[in-house]
Amino acid sequence: MSAPDLTLAERVLREACGPRCRTRFPLAPLTTFRIGGPAAIYLEPDSDTDLEAASHAIREAGIPFLVLGKGSNVLVSDDGFPGLVIRLGKGYRWAARDGDVLTAGGAMTLPALAGVALRHALSGMEFAAAIPASVGGAVRMNAGAHGHEMAEIVETIDVHRLSTGASEALTAPEAGFGYRNSGLPADAVVTGTTVRLERGDPVAIRAAMDEAREWRRRTQPLAEPNCGSVFTNPSGDHAARLIDAAGLKGLAVGGAHVSQKHANFIVADAGARAADVATLIELIQRRVKERSGVDLEPEIRFAGVFGG
Repeated sequence: MSAPDLTLAERVLREACGPRCRTRFPLAPLTTFRIGGPAAIYLEPDSDTDLEAASHAIREAGIPFLVLGKGSNVLVSDDGFPGLVIRLGKGYRWAARDGDVLTAGGAMTLPALAGVALRHALSGMEFAAAIPASVGGAVRMNAGAHGHEMAEIVETIDVHRLSTGASEALTAPEAGFGYRNSGLPADAVVTGTTVRLERGDPVAIRAAMDEAREWRRRTQPLAEPNCGSVFTNPSGDHAARLIDAAGLKGLAVGGAHVSQKHANFIVADAGARAADVATLIELIQRRVKERSGVDLEPEIRFAGVFGG
């Protein structure tokens, strides 16, 4: 297999997408951790035509790729990402309503879509009002909170396959939803989705959304750079409880520390490096394993090269 050809990929994308293609593009401001290096190549597609160009560049140049949403639940390496980073642009930031069904582009934020549901007195998205995710990222990760998740409301998913350049429509069962994950192919960019809701009382819907936002403010370190929950909850238990029981609140590596407010959150202080976070994650896993025998599984995605 030939080596990845970034020069070729850049040429293909510049010819097709013009200034929407950038190089050495800073990724830290696009993540909720606010740390990490740049993307070798960065593209904000505004249309399926742009995504087709991205597919062509990936196939022709053999470069790795990363699809970025709102940048939560992701840790970008200090060296950045050595390929193409795709973040859907404004052409995918829209929503429409047809009766009890909402359709939205992949770049629409989950709280904004929950707001659309509220305006139309549709119930079912209250749990999503405070989840800092794009619709595309929320579908791929089956985002959830307060005992509910996207799998409960998603009906169909529109994806673009980067390996082939083809667009497909999938049903929810075909997505293979599981706890905080899905069976969507690794090369599938979620460009849109439909969710089926039900009529509700707007006063009750708003109250439930306000409660979700208040719970997040009260229990999570929202004012500090973090990625959301670092680990998935083991069956029948909570990662935060296990971390707290191991006495790890406040544990620090370099500029990263375990939040005193919520043990399943890691905060990146000023000067923190992605390597600090990665090392702290490994240390938490080791300490929890030693104390409770439980293997904590990261919910966070690692982008780029770590270790070595």
